[in-house]
Amino acid sequence: MLATASWGFAGCGPAELLDGPVGAHGDAVVGGEAGDDGDEGDAGEEASFASREITRGLQSPARLVLGPDGYLWLTERVAKRVVRVRPADGQQTTAVTIAEAFQSGGQDGVLGLALHPDLLEGKGRDYVYVSFTYDVDPGPAVDRRTKIRRYTYNPATKTLGSPLDILTGLPGSDDHNSARILFGPDRKLYYTIGDQGNNQFGRKCLSIRAQALPTAAEVAAQDWSKYQGKVLRLNLDGSIPRDNPQIDGVRSHIYSYGHRNPQGLTFGRGGKLYANEHGPKSDDELNLILPGKNYGWPHVAGYQDDQAYTYDNWSASSPTPCEALEWNDYEAPPSVPQQEESAWSHPDFREPLLTFYTVDDDHDFTTSVCGEEFNWICWPTIAPSSLHYYPAGRGVPGWGNSLLITSLKRGGVFRVKLSANGKSVVGEPVRQFHTSNRYRDLAIGTDRRTFYVITDSSGITSGPTDLGTTVLDNPGAILEFKYTGSH
Repeated sequence: MLATASWGFAGCGPAELLDGPVGAHGDAVVGGEAGDDGDEGDAGEEASFASREITRGLQSPARLVLGPDGYLWLTERVAKRVVRVRPADGQQTTAVTIAEAFQSGGQDGVLGLALHPDLLEGKGRDYVYVSFTYDVDPGPAVDRRTKIRRYTYNPATKTLGSPLDILTGLPGSDDHNSARILFGPDRKLYYTIGDQGNNQFGRKCLSIRAQALPTAAEVAAQDWSKYQGKVLRLNLDGSIPRDNPQIDGVRSHIYSYGHRNPQGLTFGRGGKLYANEHGPKSDDELNLILPGKNYGWPHVAGYQDDQAYTYDNWSASSPTPCEALEWNDYEAPPSVPQQEESAWSHPDFREPLLTFYTVDDDHDFTTSVCGEEFNWICWPTIAPSSLHYYPAGRGVPGWGNSLLITSLKRGGVFRVKLSANGKSVVGEPVRQFHTSNRYRDLAIGTDRRTFYVITDSSGITSGPTDLGTTVLDNPGAILEFKYTGSH
């Protein structure tokens, strides 16, 4: 376990059951017989896995999906393409290169990926949905936006063609794009947009708009600028579903709001929607997403407990203007307004199911055993990069009805057991597949005993000692972990 005396997981309760994923995307789960999980084995037993590297040299892979053709489909953020990889030998086929995607070295480029549940079913819906950032400024300046595009897959040529943009002009940034896209059991598309990295670093003077909501006039004008820090729900043609929640009297694509950087999104039993998101220096969150609800950012990080976080609004600095300030990650200057979590309230606020991690208010973020260069690696977070539901039934004994969270910082996959009703967690998370890598996304094999993980091409993560390192075991790779038994 990754815990110290001062780090606390929050969120515990009883235990549940589940059915398998439906559709080519492998994320949506529909309900089954309550009380019959079919999850054999002792969750306390330690599972053993054989691992191998399928391929490496990928250019910043961002999203991984196991397709109905048995291939691993993935986006390469920097290479601006969608690639299919054969798990047996790593053979690669480029399905499409999106030359118009804008990629500058930050967190932009070709991002999200979702396969239509009817892909290769002979129903005329061989569709693949991709999101990417693009530049709408014709001049030398860069004005990023994000779009969601539908392609049609040609099984004969094994390529994607007939591009159709279904939603354009979404917020886009070089940071905190989130960009998780997947099909729900209701055959709607769900999509996450982060806060764009505002109010920190080079974007410190840009305000966080995670609480901002569009007016009816803005929705009619297709002005999506207030979609920052949101989870969206849309029809397959990009339009607004009629049963989306009305928030502040307006119906839009927005399904929930008040999010920071929700990179993980998955469905569990009964259509329950879960998301995880990065905290600032503590309090990564695992959330149960409900329509129309507010998840607190930037006023609250993790639980509303006034612990180790205040909302320091750099963009509102006065009388000294923000542009005249030097960014400081540990202490805001006197001109920057500071607000305790308890000073804010909202009737639709929802706290997370679990945090990674909750620490005391006097926690010192400035010093650690990681050293100055890698200090942030020792911050009490895991940097969750994806989220996947693991159903009950056949598979790894004891793992049924769990959520699997890949970690950029901690070099592993965290397994979180859900309660019987899916509204709380059971016990503490367990880290699996520990290596010195930045885990970006995961796909579960059809046997539910094989797991595929993509890794970042570069960056900082923790090594075997949980200290910082830039030396990655498997940069830009697909790794396979196959269950071999329990002991």
